[in-house]
Amino acid sequence: MATSTLQELKALGVQLAIDDFGTGYSSLAYLKNFPIDRLKIDRAFVFALNTDMNDRAIASAVISLAENMNLSVTAEGVENEDQLSFLKSRHCDEAQGFYLSRPLPVDEMAAFIRRRVEEH
Repeated sequence: MATSTLQELKALGVQLAIDDFGTGYSSLAYLKNFPIDRLKIDRAFVFALNTDMNDRAIASAVISLAENMNLSVTAEGVENEDQLSFLKSRHCDEAQGFYLSRPLPVDEMAAFIRRRVEEH
């Protein structure tokens, strides 16, 4: 039932992500059975990237797994340059977190995006 619903959404052009991958109810079986586009690495594995070799290994493995399955990867909870640098070095597709920006009201987003584009 869930698989067919997800496939119908996918046919409509909706992209599907597994949020908080690696924690809770996320399972490797979902990658095989569901039409997923993206994995989101849980912030629990990003928080100590600078100091915890296990978190580094897990984040690297998730990024590699996603790459090999043609999935995109978003790292959650990026709070400093070292975390972002590590993720970039592993070819993580996207990052989100306070280091990049605090949550913004919709009316401030356009100006934020313009500033970021001008910086790069």
